[in-house]
Amino acid sequence: MEIEKVIEKKLREIFQDDSLVYDKSHFVGGMTNYNYLMKIKGKKYVVREPGGMTDRMIDRKIENINNQVVSEVGINSKCIYFDETTGIKICEYVDESSNIALLNPNHSKNLQAVSNLMRKVHNTDKRFLNDFNFWEELRKYEGLVEEVKGNLFFDYEEGKRKLSKLMGDLLTEYPLVPCHNDTVPENFLMDQQGKSYLIDWEYSGLNDPNWDIASYILESELKEDAIDALLKMYYQGGVDTNEIVNIKLYMLAQDLLWTVWALIRHYHGDDFLDYCNNRYERFKKNIRALQISTEYPIREMVKINN
Repeated sequence: MEIEKVIEKKLREIFQDDSLVYDKSHFVGGMTNYNYLMKIKGKKYVVREPGGMTDRMIDRKIENINNQVVSEVGINSKCIYFDETTGIKICEYVDESSNIALLNPNHSKNLQAVSNLMRKVHNTDKRFLNDFNFWEELRKYEGLVEEVKGNLFFDYEEGKRKLSKLMGDLLTEYPLVPCHNDTVPENFLMDQQGKSYLIDWEYSGLNDPNWDIASYILESELKEDAIDALLKMYYQGGVDTNEIVNIKLYMLAQDLLWTVWALIRHYHGDDFLDYCNNRYERFKKNIRALQISTEYPIREMVKINN
């Protein structure tokens, strides 16, 4: 059965209305999945339609568990339905809210909200049951590229070896804590009253918290003053050299990981080739620079073009 028909059937069951039609006219974002806003019985909901190959890339059972954990922390939108088999999810819409990408990721008010949310997640006494391990995720994605008869870049293995050596030589181990691991600005919401939320926990797991910092900086393409402000807000006792180096290494790792992720989607028939090429070219630019000096500025690493 087509996923649209499955979703429509679920909607009719959940809301006990056989006349409900799955309405995709109001797209509200998503890359891994596609999210649509629907008004049902006078209330707004976000309906998640899982993207291509996500059944192979994401452990929905783990996502569901972690989604419930962070809901208890009080920073997640309210989920009313989660299907671990299909990946369909239905959440209450956060009224009068906008994501941070639209509100401006560089603004000090938004940086403070992002910092507060990440600190709340990282410092919670609740635990996730799974680890997010970059190398394991990368191997999984490489296997999926092979499975869909795709090809990696001709110099991919060389770049991966360089990254492995850099991380082996320079990465500092920190205690693993609950992390979101996909802290793009679109996943942070703020309503009109100033309450903020962190949503979409598909990639969540225990990790070095510096990964989340690196992700927000990279995905938001933060300006230099915003990077400095975020670091001061988050690392309240002051950020040390090892944490800065970890952030830089994780920026490299994320560009490589999401490059391979995008290749899977490309070979599946989705339009991700430009996204893939941009991330891979930035990965190569930055790894050349960090091989020369770890003092290479974070702001320069954010830039897509030389």
